[in-house]
Amino acid sequence: MSAESMSSSALSVLMVASEAQPYAKTGGLADVAGALPDALARLGHAVTLVMPRYREVGPVGRAGRYVTVTMGERSFDVGLVEVVHGPRQRVVFVECDELYDREGIYGAAGHDHPDNAVRFAVLARASLEYAAGLDTPPSLVHSHDWQTGLVPVLLRTRYWEDPAWRQIPSVFTIHNLAYKGLFPAEALASLDLDSALLSREGLEFWNQISFLKGGINFADAVTTVSATYAREILTPEHGEGLEGLLLHRQHLLSGIRNGIDTDAWDPRRDPYLPVPFSASDLDGKQAAKREVLVRFGLPEDAAALARPLIGMVSRMVDQKGLDLIRGAREALGQMEAAFVVLGTGERENEEMWREMAASHPTRISVQVGFDERLAHLIEGGADLFLMPSRFEPCGLNQMYSMRYGTVPVVRATGGLVDTVQPFEPRTGAGTGFMFRDYTSSAMLSALETALAVFASPARWRVLQQAGMHQDFSWDAAAAVYVQRYRQAIGRRLEAEDEDERESRGE
Repeated sequence: MSAESMSSSALSVLMVASEAQPYAKTGGLADVAGALPDALARLGHAVTLVMPRYREVGPVGRAGRYVTVTMGERSFDVGLVEVVHGPRQRVVFVECDELYDREGIYGAAGHDHPDNAVRFAVLARASLEYAAGLDTPPSLVHSHDWQTGLVPVLLRTRYWEDPAWRQIPSVFTIHNLAYKGLFPAEALASLDLDSALLSREGLEFWNQISFLKGGINFADAVTTVSATYAREILTPEHGEGLEGLLLHRQHLLSGIRNGIDTDAWDPRRDPYLPVPFSASDLDGKQAAKREVLVRFGLPEDAAALARPLIGMVSRMVDQKGLDLIRGAREALGQMEAAFVVLGTGERENEEMWREMAASHPTRISVQVGFDERLAHLIEGGADLFLMPSRFEPCGLNQMYSMRYGTVPVVRATGGLVDTVQPFEPRTGAGTGFMFRDYTSSAMLSALETALAVFASPARWRVLQQAGMHQDFSWDAAAAVYVQRYRQAIGRRLEAEDEDERESRGE
């Protein structure tokens, strides 16, 4: 294929993810896997997303094909259910009740499912078997996070002898390097993987195997979800023990900032808000604030409505700055503000918020769990949104917040740096408030600055409107992904040409 035709032709993308909106979600990965295919389709490319049919997905139709996936001494009969989303989009559900029809996507009762290695190895195999049965192979395969890290591995091992597959590149996206998909070394045999992969050049990580490392090692291109995070993970502080490998493969690594679904997250027509509003007419935000206070059982009188309302929608894990909250809990309870918190996570963090709410019942309220409607309502009704993350590969809530005129208070890390413009006291410019030191006192100082600016309605409205005018749509990000796809295709074609020349002895 010529460079000109490669740059202009429509691509066919096989995308593999462990969760995707609107079917199954535990975090931002689902938002990305749900929205990126839409944006790629708008650019004229065809996308097939493959994911498991978990119990929470519910019925989606009958399987059109079945494949048998054999791993070691076990075989799994897998159904492939196609759901058409549009002329250029479809979702293929991998149906295997033994593996996916259970409580929880990754685990239950605070514990991972013990067979997760097999569950997600079957997902990787089934996705490639699905593609192998198509009349026309995909242009490339794009997989996401540790759960699909075996996809690039399988392309360069099990499927390598097939000349058609050898030409197909893989792109692997790291959404959070902290989750490495670690399993005992002996799991290799049960996954039907060659023992040679237990090596530095393979999946080995401190005498275990890492699905994430496999994806990084074997992919033709590696991306992550913001430019700043792509730089951070090359350092010991953020590299999670993989910084050496990432430095070695730095020429294949790039950061592409996530977008947001600007149709689903639009205060002008959000069905979860009591009254629509916009940057030019913010009156409806007060109605959302009142409803948030009611839903969380906090006072809703005139004084409460005038008081700044700080929202958090977050996994309750220390990565999200919950240890900073713990260190500042007494000071937060004394602030002239109210807090509403939605999320689930580590038990000690859930209990911390419950205890804070019990100590300050008119100022702090928490709901443990996840509720999409309530998440939208908090974004619409809160005045500020707190994200004191220790690290944040990209983050989505700060972008949702700005779109809803809810001013973020964030730590200067990862995608938060790439999306939030720090408030400049001299000029009043900016879209949010930022602190750098990972300390409770730095977080409190940023909050106090934000509350002082909130007391000036004119200055506050400038901040709100600046955030609401930012463009966080997926279209720009999708265009960059297409560039990376084409680069990966070009590299794969060049590698094939070089291999062919070597085989001829040239």
